[in-house]
Amino acid sequence: MTADTIVIVGASHAGAQLAGNLRKEKWAGDIVLVGDEGRLPYQRPPLSKAYLAGASKLDDFAIRGRQFYEKQRIELVDGSATSIDRSAHTVSLGNGDVLPYSMLALCTGARARALPVPGANLMAVHYLRTAADVEAIRAAAVPDSKVVIVGGGYIGLETAASLRALGVHVTVLEAAGRVLERVTAPVVSTFFDRIHRAQGVDVRTSAVVEAFRGDERVEEVVLAGNETLAADFVIVGVGVIPNTDLALAAGLEVDNGIVVDEGTRTSDVDIVAAGDCVNHHIARYNRRVRLECVAAATEQAKVAAATISGNESGLATLPWFWSDQYDLKLQIAGLSTGYDEVLVSGDPDHDRDFTCYYFSDGELIAADCVNRPKDFITARRAIAQRSSVDKADLIGATS
Repeated sequence: MTADTIVIVGASHAGAQLAGNLRKEKWAGDIVLVGDEGRLPYQRPPLSKAYLAGASKLDDFAIRGRQFYEKQRIELVDGSATSIDRSAHTVSLGNGDVLPYSMLALCTGARARALPVPGANLMAVHYLRTAADVEAIRAAAVPDSKVVIVGGGYIGLETAASLRALGVHVTVLEAAGRVLERVTAPVVSTFFDRIHRAQGVDVRTSAVVEAFRGDERVEEVVLAGNETLAADFVIVGVGVIPNTDLALAAGLEVDNGIVVDEGTRTSDVDIVAAGDCVNHHIARYNRRVRLECVAAATEQAKVAAATISGNESGLATLPWFWSDQYDLKLQIAGLSTGYDEVLVSGDPDHDRDFTCYYFSDGELIAADCVNRPKDFITARRAIAQRSSVDKADLIGATS
């Protein structure tokens, strides 16, 4: 390694994009990308969709092929970072290796949140975060088997759709009063509840899991009130926790993620961070957030590469997300937190396309667009530019 070495911890979407962007920024020094899955960096969103449904191979979702890393002189290291010595500018790995760095990038992502109930460690209780997780789930998902999915968020519902396509009997348990309660308006929750029920999914809200039971392998799920549900396997999808242990141990500022500035610098000027592990300020909403989406990771990786290379940039892109379920594509522009008014274009009670617009103090702040790509593009632009919108025109839109 040369004196000018960038070490990227985390072969995540952010980590892989950051490595590639460094070469675009004309970084001539060494680049070392450390990952602990033993695979080429891949896209995670398709895991609960096409990959789980068996419609695609993992290679289809590789962010870059192996030849790219070789051609761009990006060294891929299979290992797990255990500590950072900021004064010595080194990263230690679990196998005893020590990597020197001139600049360090933390792209450590997030891990699935565990469900702390009795029986959580039984065989066939799965989480869905990595390719290996999905491969284990797919092996269990034989036709006519029974799965209980704990969590009615995006991951839970996407997984339900994929497993129904495989002929699995699916029950979704959501502890809140409606699916997607944390991220959408009631009208959107009601729509997806209707869609999944029509596909044969048993959706149960206000359903609290108290335990998993079985002899070594899970056989049933116990709900509050002592109701039991038979299960050949279980999938827990109750959110994620940012991987900040490494940053915390190194003394970096952490607050629901690694705190970074507009250039993705951490509290150490020689360390940047990007991806699901990052907490950053969004000027459009004037608040700090930690985003779990490819769009944010991609932008943060681009800005981090520019910062490292001395080409100052800043985070500015409006957050956006998507979810694929059955033949439905939900595209989300902006953040709806704090909305006080909702307007709907279309008929979500009967049709399979509509848009839900979110307002705060009369200003459009977000939009959920189901099978309406034109609405998504228009809303995203208006929200980012803080343009005034005609509410009557929005409600009458049929795009």
